[in-house]
Amino acid sequence: MPEFDLIRKYFTRPGTRQDVILGVGDDAALLRVPPDQELVVCVDTLVSGVHFPADTPAQAVGHKALAVNLSDIAAMGATPAWATLALTLPEADEAWVAAFSEGFLGLARCHDVDLVGGDTTQGPLSVTVQVMGLVPRGQALRRTGARAGEGIYVTGTLGDAALGLRQWTHRGQGDGNTDWLVERLTHPSPRIEAGLALRGQARCAIDLSDGLLADLGHVLKASGVGATLQLSEMPLSEAFRALCGDSPDWGLALAGGDDYELLFTLPEGVAGLLRTCVPTPFTRIGTIDAEPGLRLLDADGRPFSLLTPGYQHFT
Repeated sequence: MPEFDLIRKYFTRPGTRQDVILGVGDDAALLRVPPDQELVVCVDTLVSGVHFPADTPAQAVGHKALAVNLSDIAAMGATPAWATLALTLPEADEAWVAAFSEGFLGLARCHDVDLVGGDTTQGPLSVTVQVMGLVPRGQALRRTGARAGEGIYVTGTLGDAALGLRQWTHRGQGDGNTDWLVERLTHPSPRIEAGLALRGQARCAIDLSDGLLADLGHVLKASGVGATLQLSEMPLSEAFRALCGDSPDWGLALAGGDDYELLFTLPEGVAGLLRTCVPTPFTRIGTIDAEPGLRLLDADGRPFSLLTPGYQHFT
């Protein structure tokens, strides 16, 4: 099927947002930004064999391509609004594109996001998505706000996607725990509602994509502070514990990546009030220190270290 027929059939849908003046079908989109809002923009590329296994179902690729961008929007305390999609395909496989579209547009509908443009080309499979959102002027969460004495918190659980990928690589599917972990890898849940609830309460936030240690490191560098983390406080799912037994693989939980949870800091006394309005459970895992550097302590209070803090391209 030719390029423009693919776009018309699988990616052109009636918009639901009143702030889209012109969407798919022209040289560019026209969007209306309210005068009291700031525009939040993020973009991510997913490459087959790098960001997802080559045999990942197309529906899951579509879901994840949008979800990882929505996670960035959540970390800014913003509301997602519009998306663009650049899709590079080895061939015009209608069944694959139909399933991809189902995953992408299904998640978009859940978060009131309109697809307003993009591009389709031939080449090695890769997906680039840009998401734009809105946040009240001056209220975006940033990486620069952490202060000494604040608690460090994360939503959800850590290491599930990394363990799911390892099980997938070793063909461990079929076990109930493994299936749940693989689902965490292929269908991450962007914490939009949590990000909105944190706005005006959290000092800073970041989404966990490359691993807890790597992403926390960005916050510490931007804020000019350090941190101490307690391994005994790390939130691990029942499925993760069931497969790892009494010796958790801390490399997966701390540096495995693909969690797409939110990490944020809170002043003392705020967490209790937030638990009633943040829809996702969250856990305190450490404290921001005035002294630079990141310190990990095991259950006995002894220093703990990892050789690799998280995923980096080109290394």
